Amino acid sequence: MAMAVCLIGFQVNSYAQENYNNSKFKQLDEKLPTPNTYRTGSGAPGHQYWQQKADYVINVELDEDTQSIKGKETITYTNNSPDQLTYLWVQLDQNMRAKDSDTYKISQSTMKEKMSPAQIARIEGYPEYDGGHKILSVKDASGKALKYTINKTMMRVELSRPLASKKRTSLQIEWTNNINDRLLMGGRGGFEYFEEDGNHLFTLTQWFPRMAVYDDVNGWQHKQFLGRGEFALPFGDYKVSITVPSDHIVASTGELQNPSSVLSSTQLKRWNQSKTADKPVQIVTKEEAIEKEQNKKNGKKTWVYHAKNVRDFAWGSSRKYIWDAMGVDIEGKKVMAMSYFPKEAYGLYAKYSTEAVAHTLEVYSKYTIPYPYPVAISVEASNGMEYPMICFNYGRTEKDGTYSERIKYGMLGVIIHEVGHNFFPMIINSDERQWTWMDEGLNTFVQFLAEQEWEPNYPHRRGPAAKIVPYMKGDKSNIVPIMTNSESIKQFGNNAYGKPATALNILRETVMGRELFDYAFKEYARRWAFKHPQPADFFRTMEDASGVDLDWFWRGWFYTTDHVDISIEGVKQVDIDTKNPEVEYPKLIAQRDAVPNITDQHNKEEKLQTRVERRPYLNDFYNTYEEYEVTAEAKGNFERYTSSIGDEESALISSGKFYYEMSFKNVGGLVMPLIIQFNYTDGTSEVRRIPAEIWKMGDEVVTKVFVTSKEVNDFVLDPFLETADTDTYNNNFPRKEEMSRFEVYKRQKYGSRPNPMQKAQKAKANGQ
Repeated sequence: MAMAVCLIGFQVNSYAQENYNNSKFKQLDEKLPTPNTYRTGSGAPGHQYWQQKADYVINVELDEDTQSIKGKETITYTNNSPDQLTYLWVQLDQNMRAKDSDTYKISQSTMKEKMSPAQIARIEGYPEYDGGHKILSVKDASGKALKYTINKTMMRVELSRPLASKKRTSLQIEWTNNINDRLLMGGRGGFEYFEEDGNHLFTLTQWFPRMAVYDDVNGWQHKQFLGRGEFALPFGDYKVSITVPSDHIVASTGELQNPSSVLSSTQLKRWNQSKTADKPVQIVTKEEAIEKEQNKKNGKKTWVYHAKNVRDFAWGSSRKYIWDAMGVDIEGKKVMAMSYFPKEAYGLYAKYSTEAVAHTLEVYSKYTIPYPYPVAISVEASNGMEYPMICFNYGRTEKDGTYSERIKYGMLGVIIHEVGHNFFPMIINSDERQWTWMDEGLNTFVQFLAEQEWEPNYPHRRGPAAKIVPYMKGDKSNIVPIMTNSESIKQFGNNAYGKPATALNILRETVMGRELFDYAFKEYARRWAFKHPQPADFFRTMEDASGVDLDWFWRGWFYTTDHVDISIEGVKQVDIDTKNPEVEYPKLIAQRDAVPNITDQHNKEEKLQTRVERRPYLNDFYNTYEEYEVTAEAKGNFERYTSSIGDEESALISSGKFYYEMSFKNVGGLVMPLIIQFNYTDGTSEVRRIPAEIWKMGDEVVTKVFVTSKEVNDFVLDPFLETADTDTYNNNFPRKEEMSRFEVYKRQKYGSRPNPMQKAQKAKANGQ
């Protein structure tokens, strides 16, 4: 008997444990790293947090004729870790384009019936292009050669003696590399050749050997660069001298140190005017840029830029650049917002680009930290990529200067997004090589906030919950969790940009509310500005600063591929029996007569006469008897009942309240708050919000009774489409058929269609 009791107890405990292990509300403890003196359980840096520092002095020269650069750099590396280091790892990201690159080897490819030369070239990775960093020498501070080993995109430099904790060492590296044709080969940087005017536009990114991150989480972050996962880099100070053709304009990370040596007196005057201007001032005009395109000059100039406390450095160079700028006040500090663009983008960039830069700085500073750098730059280069203080974007007009709505808002979106990357990850410096969502997802979310503040009804691409529904309800074999390494992500844009941005928007608008969310999000930015946060630091800070347990949310949205699909499974109206015959008898009669017999219906249609109808003398007492007649006896019974109960019961009976027992089913797997709209029979409506914790004791089906003062006509779950519910049909009770439509059309021939601006101009010219 005792054994039987013990066994039963074991079975119950085992079942309870299994239930907890499968619970959507199980805490994330086993998934998050153990807090320590470097990273606390609150999500803040610990009292012994440390990070390395890498300072650079670089001299680089651009050869426009051969599309190549040669450079020499001195890296001063400070070891702030408690560890002794015998070697250092340096990133050679250009080796991704070397002839023996693993990027080309692991790229899947297929043969199609029709293929362009560029597509065919990509099969073998452009074998004619001699890409990659050519390392000429690696030396220590005294000029002594150091032994180094290149492993694809990483280079290990062996130190002549171990680098102790709190000490520094210097490396001298000389290198060259060819610059890729970006429009042919793709990539974040490269050159673009303009055949019409015979000029180049260069964007130099990942152009110099850069120190890898050494931290308390990974040791050396030296995952190979395969092209998708971006960059993990330490902070440092840069002094960079850039030698280019004498008629080029250089846009760069940092502050220009020698403007009087590289700008004309007129340009220098405009530059000084722009610092206090309310609108962008053109430092290099369109006319001046066109004149330089047509009349190239010989000779060279060196532009000198300094940047403090940045994690990377990029620059652009071209004689095609038009350049405008204006000063922006960021919490009492003057920041220069600037744009560089060729004439091909003039119609859009001259009007919008620098204004968009300024807008981004203002909005992001409000939601994170005040923008700390002196400059923020947007360069039109027909792509989209970000670096400290500078980013490369797209947005060119048609030859007649017009543009489509798609190009306009695409340009605004990419400028806001890429300038916004100054905050994530250039300042809040997450590990992009490992976790793409920590920079792209968080940045896309704040981009959405900035777009909302740009103009009413901005056509958002990502952010609103409904936008992510097609992805969330897609084929699960082609979807991976957000918490997936950058190189293994499927559907990169949806996974790393759209889904995390939408998740944060749902947290802000639906789960936490704006006040709690905004405070916690700002605290995360403040804590980890100029540091290296990990996912756990973000998750923990958001909970710590808000006082909201979000483990269920991180688990569902970030660690699984579940989707939101909550169904109103049923509604049962439950009334109080008042015992009042004048109230209850009409209900009973209506209930009895609600569903007529089909045979009776057909008999009435045929006007069938019964025998009793034909022979009235067959009627008796029961032919006129109504069991629910409100008689004196029935009233007397009700009076005796009401006198026997208390005032509280009487008040409840006479309250006229309605009771609805609703059941909800979690079809998709993600638990979410229940947002229910009650549409009343009098035409009014009410929304009630139930926190997600209603699913704590059972995450498949939950039941709840709602009390209303009015009778409900129908119920709608998630009426504002704020939870990314993938099936809105089962959100209605009673169910409502969803409407679709088809269109009858005449097949049209494909061809170039004018944009709306062109149509309007044509109509105006024709006097319409």
